[in-house]
Amino acid sequence: MNVFYNLKGVGDTLLISLSNIEVAEQSYERTGNIARIFDTETNKTIGYNVFNASTFGVINDSGVVELTDSVKSLIQSAFSKEGMTLSFDGADQPTFVVGYVMSKEKHPNADKLGICQVDVGQETLQIVCGAPNVEAGQKVVVALVGAVMPSGLQIKQASLRGVESNGMICSAKELNLPNAPEEKGILVLDESYEAGQPFTR
Repeated sequence: MNVFYNLKGVGDTLLISLSNIEVAEQSYERTGNIARIFDTETNKTIGYNVFNASTFGVINDSGVVELTDSVKSLIQSAFSKEGMTLSFDGADQPTFVVGYVMSKEKHPNADKLGICQVDVGQETLQIVCGAPNVEAGQKVVVALVGAVMPSGLQIKQASLRGVESNGMICSAKELNLPNAPEEKGILVLDESYEAGQPFTR
């Protein structure tokens, strides 16, 4: 589950994403302040929009919203008012984790891309990365499939120039970290970090 809020850019609407799966066609149905977005073919719920979100509680974040107890309470209050419920089972799983770059090889179809095998604790992911400073042996921040970046971009499984990529190795700027350098390059972590541990800003 990913939650996004941008009062200036989107308005007073809390965007809740439950699935990162691409669908051919989607539709929505609205009950009061809640709009359910679903796959028209399977009727599977993809996400919800909570309109007039600030009337149900305080949202301090702009961009990706941390799923704190107060935010959960706000969502539950909005859903309860419309006679609906939303389960938070599995919602606390981290979407940004520390990864260890096990290997890097040149992309066969792109000079500036590398194919990295990255240990994220429970599994090894293949991630295509264009950063000039990524190398084997580094500890890095990985946005897993389903993660929402501070910019609002949702990370999805993709094929880059014919090579499958599952996640993104992040720069400090992409993570919206303070004092992030302007030059291109991923954030390289020190050795105190362990592969698979959640990364928090």
